[in-house]
Amino acid sequence: MTRQLIDTADLLLADGAGLVPDPVAERGAIPPTVFAATAVSRNRGAAFALRAALESAVADHLAARNAPRAVRSGTQRIAFLWLRGCAEPETARRARAVWCRLCLGCHYHQYEIGPTDDQVRAWRTEVVTVVALLSV
Repeated sequence: MTRQLIDTADLLLADGAGLVPDPVAERGAIPPTVFAATAVSRNRGAAFALRAALESAVADHLAARNAPRAVRSGTQRIAFLWLRGCAEPETARRARAVWCRLCLGCHYHQYEIGPTDDQVRAWRTEVVTVVALLSV
């Protein structure tokens, strides 16, 4: 499931080619602001997929280490606190740090533009690295 979520983030981070039907794009019926909003939405969607992938990898790691059910089915904050005891300290720190950044990127605020393409790509790189470290 983790790999599928990362693949979903990759699709959302793609150029967006083919997302708008050709006849509609050719007529110029879609103003440029819609394309900009769509790019921001895709970035936020990719952040959601990456956060879910990270949470899934953490849950799998905790299950493999026989963490109590209350920890595995509780909040993500509890899971990341518990992770500090059953993963390398640096891996747990990196996982928590990228999860916090993804949480901020996932939430919509009227006064913020949303995560940029570069931010989400950096988060993707970090999530893939942390997932690999957790699956060892």
